[in-house]
Amino acid sequence: MDINHNKYLGTKQKALAINLDPAIYGSFAEIGAGQDVAANFFKAGASSGTIAKTMSAYDMTFSDAIYGSQQVKRYVTEQRLLAMLEKEYDLLIERLAEQRGHNTTFFAFSDTFSALNYFKTNDGHGWMGVRFQLEPNGKYQDVLLHVKLLDNHNNLQQQAVGVLGVNLIYACFNYYKQPLSFLLSLMDDLSKDRIQIDMIHFEGPAFTKVDNRLMSLYLVKYGFSDAALFGPNGKNRQPSEVLYKKHIVVVRGRFRPVINVHMDMLNTGVKQFLDEPDVDRNNVVVITELTLQSLKERDADENAEIDEKDFLDRVDILCSLGQNVLISNFHEYYKLVAYLSKITKLKMGVVLGYPNLEYIFTEEHYQNLPGGILESFATLFSRKVKVLIYPTLRDGQIWNSEKFTLPPHLIDLYQYLIANNKIEDIKDYNKNNLNFQTDKVLQLIKEGAAGWEEFVPAEVAAIIKDRCLFGYACEIKSDSTTAQLPGLSA
Repeated sequence: MDINHNKYLGTKQKALAINLDPAIYGSFAEIGAGQDVAANFFKAGASSGTIAKTMSAYDMTFSDAIYGSQQVKRYVTEQRLLAMLEKEYDLLIERLAEQRGHNTTFFAFSDTFSALNYFKTNDGHGWMGVRFQLEPNGKYQDVLLHVKLLDNHNNLQQQAVGVLGVNLIYACFNYYKQPLSFLLSLMDDLSKDRIQIDMIHFEGPAFTKVDNRLMSLYLVKYGFSDAALFGPNGKNRQPSEVLYKKHIVVVRGRFRPVINVHMDMLNTGVKQFLDEPDVDRNNVVVITELTLQSLKERDADENAEIDEKDFLDRVDILCSLGQNVLISNFHEYYKLVAYLSKITKLKMGVVLGYPNLEYIFTEEHYQNLPGGILESFATLFSRKVKVLIYPTLRDGQIWNSEKFTLPPHLIDLYQYLIANNKIEDIKDYNKNNLNFQTDKVLQLIKEGAAGWEEFVPAEVAAIIKDRCLFGYACEIKSDSTTAQLPGLSA
C-alpha cells in the first residue's frame, strides 16, 4: 500500500477543510471524556456547513433511553458505540435525506470514553467510530477503533481524544483508498506516548479489499499498540473485552506451520492448568501468540521483513483450529505477562517448550534492565502465573525442568520458583511428538515429500494443500516414501 498523507496538516486545518466541503454533513454524539471532537470543528470556523447536531448523553439513564439498555451495564464498549452510530446515522437519513440527500454525503461520528478520574485510580480508554457515505444516497462504511489514553491528566486525555476524532473523520473522507495512510494519519498532532490504538475495524463497500487482520498487524508493527487480537472467526477483537476478568492460558510459537507437537503442547498445557485448585475452568480463555520477531524469522533470516501473506496464512490456520490469536511486540515473556496482568487479576498459565525455559534464565537478555534478571522475574513470577514446561528430546534424552542445569548463582532462585509451584512440567504429553520439529516438517512440505501430512493436524494439511502454503508445490513427489523422510529426529 502507498503511504501518501500530508503529515503537516494540523488539527484545525483538517477540521476547517471538512467544514468547507459542502458535500460533508453529519452529527456528533459523544459520551464521557470525548467532548472535544465536535468542539474542534466549532473552533475551526464555518462549522455550520458540517454539523447537523451535537449531543452528549453523559448520564447513564439518558444514554439508555436514547440508545437502548444493554445486558452488560458497561458504557465504554463496542456495543454502545455501535448503538450510537446506528441511532445517529438513521436519524440523519430519516430527517435530511429527502431534503439534501441528492448532494450530501452524510456521516455520524460517535465516541464513548472514560478518562482519568479525579483520584487517578483508573486507566483512560474508549471507543470511537464513524459511519459515513462516500457518495450522495450511497451505502455507508464503518470505521471503529479502540483507544488507550496515556496522558497523566484528564484535560490532556480529553484533548487527545479531540485531535484523534478530527484525524479519524478527515481520514474517512480523504484516505479511504489508502488504508495504511489512513492508519498512519490518525497519529497526526499526537504521539505514541499519549495514545495507543489496539483495535481498528473497517467495514463497507469501500473497504472490501481491506483485511482487518493486516491492519491489526500494522497497529503493532508501526507502534500504535503493543498487541492486537483476533477471534477464532478471524475478526479483530479488543483484548480487554475478550480477556477482562478471565483466566488466560497463552502459548507462544512461530506456528509455521502448526504441527502435532504444537497441538499436544496446547492441549496438555491447558488441561493441566485447568486442574489448578484456584482456576475456574468455566472462565478460561486460551490464546496463541505470534510475536513480530517470529514473523520475521523466515528461512533462518532474522533480518527479513514481515511477509504479510505468510502472516495471514498462519492466522488463518490457527483460527481454523478454533484459536484466539494474539500478535504482539513482546519479545520477552515478562512483558507479555505485565501486559496481560493489566487486563485480568486472575491466575494465568504460560505454556513453554523446554528451550524457552533456558531462554528466560539467560541473563544476557536482561542487560537493559537496571535490576537484571531479578527485575524481569519480579514481573513474570510475582503475579498469579503458572509456567508449564513441555519437554524436548536431545541426543535421545528427554529434557524437562528436573534436568534443567543452571549456573551456581541462579540455582537457589530456580529452586525457590519450583518450591512455590511457579514452574511445573507438563506430564501427560505424547512422547512420539518429541521426534518432530517444525523446521523439519516445513522442509518436508517444501520438498513435497510423501507422508508429511501425518505430522500436522488434518485441518492444517487441508489448508496447506488447498492454498499451496509454505512452499508446497501442490503435487506429491511420486518417488518419495514415508520411510525416506529425512531429519525428523530432534
